[in-house]
Amino acid sequence: MNTIQRVYQSDRSTWVGDGFPTNSMLPMQELGNQTSPFLVMGYTGQYQFSPSQHKRGVGMHPHRGFETVTIVYEGELEHSDSKGNHGTIGQNEVQWMTAARGIMHEERHSAHFAQHGGTLDMVQLWVNLPSHAKMSEPRYQELTAANIPQIELENNAGIVRIIAGEYESTQGAAETYSPLNVLDIRLNADATQSFKLDPAWNNMIFVLSGSIEIDGQSYTPMQTLYVNADATEVSIHANEASKLLILGGEPLNEPIAAHGPFVMNPEDEIRQAFYDFQHGHFA
Repeated sequence: MNTIQRVYQSDRSTWVGDGFPTNSMLPMQELGNQTSPFLVMGYTGQYQFSPSQHKRGVGMHPHRGFETVTIVYEGELEHSDSKGNHGTIGQNEVQWMTAARGIMHEERHSAHFAQHGGTLDMVQLWVNLPSHAKMSEPRYQELTAANIPQIELENNAGIVRIIAGEYESTQGAAETYSPLNVLDIRLNADATQSFKLDPAWNNMIFVLSGSIEIDGQSYTPMQTLYVNADATEVSIHANEASKLLILGGEPLNEPIAAHGPFVMNPEDEIRQAFYDFQHGHFA
């Protein structure tokens, strides 16, 4: 049986605000099925911005019931929110924001990046929260490059950066509310590397750059690979230097009600979220 069950490819980007031309790499109709606890994966790939006096991005907006995980490969972003958090993340850094019971935040290019311009290469994930954590306190984790554990693979195959979860008994940098892995993989040309998988989890591989081969089939950038449910490992050969994101998580197996920036369980919680937002309870 092939390790990869199906492939999703996106060739069309849409603008999020004026700072993020984004390809949706997880189809929204998969909510709660093959991707749980991951809801959304947006990719802004190697987009060149000219210098500007304006910090492009997205202004203040609300979230409730999930987490946003912003992984910057190139460029620099600023975050600020209604809880007083403010941070700047750059190359190989991550911002992990837990919206939980409600938060307002904005995401923009940093002042330095806006002034000088440059290439923006980033992924943003939406990670669902289990029902018991949806109304917990919001929190903000800024994961610097130095704080993300990095494992050198044998035979000069490349590196694994453990953003969240575990790899070869090394724990990732982020604290999570449910068991999951977010692994930033860099494989050198002609390297072959096997990665263990939990067959009870939903597992996916996103190809950001390069070209890889699994079971004799080649995969290229802008493809999300859904791993078969019974797979216990995946062997990846890099046809050239390649950058991948391996995502895995224990399915929450809970109902999902999603509307815009809110992801809850029953529909009445969505109505409550809109009410709370309109009455200033996210401040």
